[in-house]
Amino acid sequence: MLFHRMVSRDIRTNLATENYLMTHYQIDEPILLMYIQAPSLIVGRHQNIYDEINLSAAEADDVTITRRLSGGGAVYDDLGNISFGFVVDKSKVVFGDYVSIVEPIVKALKEMGVKDAKVNGRNDILIGDKKISGNAMYTKKNRMFSHGTLLHDVDLEKLPRYLNVSKEKLASKHIQSVSSRVTNIKPYLDREYQELSTEAFRDELIKKIYGVPDLSNISEKELFLTPNEELEIAKSVETIYGNQEWVFGHHQPYTTKQKAYIPSVGLLEARFQLKEGRIHLIDFLGDFFNQTELIGLRQILEGVYLTKRDVEKALETVDIQQYFANLTNEDFISFLVGEKNND
Repeated sequence: MLFHRMVSRDIRTNLATENYLMTHYQIDEPILLMYIQAPSLIVGRHQNIYDEINLSAAEADDVTITRRLSGGGAVYDDLGNISFGFVVDKSKVVFGDYVSIVEPIVKALKEMGVKDAKVNGRNDILIGDKKISGNAMYTKKNRMFSHGTLLHDVDLEKLPRYLNVSKEKLASKHIQSVSSRVTNIKPYLDREYQELSTEAFRDELIKKIYGVPDLSNISEKELFLTPNEELEIAKSVETIYGNQEWVFGHHQPYTTKQKAYIPSVGLLEARFQLKEGRIHLIDFLGDFFNQTELIGLRQILEGVYLTKRDVEKALETVDIQQYFANLTNEDFISFLVGEKNND
């Protein structure tokens, strides 16, 4: 396995680097990525940024805002957070199997004293019942990346200032606020790691993952970008991660919506226009994960009467789990016709 420590402290450049390595490095070895960024807010691919983020507060504090390619929920990062990622061959992993893919991270944390670190049923790493990491996956052609956060020493008081968490998600976790659900890793580390800077903590994690006493022992595994590669990554920042149209998105005026938090799937919202009882326009928002672009599903549903029988017929040959990981066709149809709505 190769590894790459990103020099940039700009989340847009770091996400662009991750995407570049997935797209252009067609190698058998996985790549471990580690990156740290200045205060930033990152929304999931399918989220409505106006619902998820307090934009006025973020802009007043000069927090960078962007949107990633993967699904999942909105996160806040600062210089006390480490983001990590794995770029892998798609055929060697199961989409949505976070337990396996983050195992090296969890094992390293335990070696550093965080004995209660564990992966929950969906996509988080926890200490007890407190979240220290959220993870998401994205797949394209024969490659995939899985990336996540590690709350080393983050200013957790900023989370309720910037993030708007839906009442459905809070209710599903039996908590009152986002800040009551998360914690930093630093207090749980063994004493010898307590005073490490975020950069030094990152390097210790890498050493534990590779099982070496010093990074010089694996210097041949470290990946460095060329100037030409950095230029290509900068273009991606301009066209995607720093592009206001991509970040803020285009939202049609919808007249009807269904919204529910579905265990193992996440928050799912359907917004649509109806014309004479048929679905005219439809879109899906939320923190779910998908393997297939949603445009195909939208095209299947547009023109269909919003009745259980008609939707079932339209989806007879569709595997809905390609669009919403861990969601059955039966549950999706029940959701769409309002049987699971808890807005």
